[in-house]
Amino acid sequence: MSSGSPSSSPVSEVSTTHDRVSSDRVGADHPGIRQLFGVLLAGELAAFYRLTDEAQLAPDLQGRLAMARMAASEMRHFEVLAGRLSSEVAVEDAIVRFAPVLERYHSSTPPNTWLEALVKSYIGDGLAADFYLEVASVLPTEAEQVVRTVMAETASSHFACAEVRRAVTENPDLIAPLTLWGRRLLGEAITQAQHVLAAEDTITDLLFAGSDLNRMAEFFESIQDRHVTRMSDLGLG
Repeated sequence: MSSGSPSSSPVSEVSTTHDRVSSDRVGADHPGIRQLFGVLLAGELAAFYRLTDEAQLAPDLQGRLAMARMAASEMRHFEVLAGRLSSEVAVEDAIVRFAPVLERYHSSTPPNTWLEALVKSYIGDGLAADFYLEVASVLPTEAEQVVRTVMAETASSHFACAEVRRAVTENPDLIAPLTLWGRRLLGEAITQAQHVLAAEDTITDLLFAGSDLNRMAEFFESIQDRHVTRMSDLGLG
């Protein structure tokens, strides 16, 4: 969910693995919708604070400004989501339930270098976009519009991508450690997503209602496939 000012990422036009027709949309009173927005709100807030902290790793003002713009974008996304949810439940209550999941992810993946921070920003944003894309088509129209509005602005920074590509081109020795770092980010993200799905039946039902276990496996496989594409964007494929 770490996004920058660019309007699109190299992989933002991917299709979901499960495009449902409008008749398969859930009702506006489905409890999973509130839970979903709670997850997304917690993610935006956690990303804001993470980007603020990781800006300290930037080697120059250009990098710090790029991170600041990404953090500002996170708060814009947060306000859009909060505006949709605030009429139904206190925003703070919606966040607190899922904040520990995001904290576990970020505490288990602290970047040690500027390039690791950029890779994490790019990969994390893409994973969030995957989730948005997957769930949008099952939501009621109003909720879908909110999610797609946020998703349209959720794009991994082209600055981050260009910086990483430049660095690994100049020093190919960076490719192996950054590739391992990217794999770790994906693994941790999938682990935490699985924890949420295992603990929150309403969210699982929202995503996979009427599907068998193969559908869930396909969902995670599609995320891994898109991750490969993003790593290639970074020059790490």
